[in-house]
Amino acid sequence: MHVVRVSAVADADGMLRLTIPVDSAGGEYDLAVVLAPKPAPARPKTPDELGWPPGYFENVIGSIDDDTFVAPPRHPPRPVESIE
Repeated sequence: MHVVRVSAVADADGMLRLTIPVDSAGGEYDLAVVLAPKPAPARPKTPDELGWPPGYFENVIGSIDDDTFVAPPRHPPRPVESIE
């Protein structure tokens, strides 16, 4: 006995048709079928569903509407020691 795993999609009429490969033509087989429906893929929640106000990320995060804004000067990076 061996297990054959087959994925299939039901037809529009709700019928699932299986074609299962076997070792020899004309042989007699006992068959056990276990139907395990695949769960629908979870879609990510929207920001609104997570409790964020509408348009929050489009209007706030990473946007500066002030044309006079100038980023402050940054310090030069510190030297990094060699790994060798």
